[in-house]
Amino acid sequence: MRLILTTLIALSLGTMANAARADLAGEKDINAGLLAIAAADKIRRECNDFSGRFWAARSYVTQLKGMAAKRGYTEAQIDAYVNDDAEQAKMRERRNAYFKSKGASNLDAASLCQLGREEIKNRSRIGSFLKAK
Repeated sequence: MRLILTTLIALSLGTMANAARADLAGEKDINAGLLAIAAADKIRRECNDFSGRFWAARSYVTQLKGMAAKRGYTEAQIDAYVNDDAEQAKMRERRNAYFKSKGASNLDAASLCQLGREEIKNRSRIGSFLKAK
């Protein structure tokens, strides 16, 4: 009986975690923030002209987590969503689509450097996470 109860609880928690991932995927403002972090990080890694504003990014991630928590998501649900391999792949696709829409490519460091300069100049969210060296 205990084994059955434990199994049922584990299955329901797994279902709830999957539902939370699906729900978090629908949070447009939170995902837009995650996209900005992902884009800035890729630019920083590929372009030696920039360093990252770590504390600004960290503070923003904390704000995003706070928004999700206020909407009823647990820390475990948030972490499961952010660390999910399928969701990370989707975020890379969105990031690369953003780069393409701005005339840059995730495979071309020079175009990412140019985009980074534009993001800083325009004082965008992405630009706020980059610092020109």
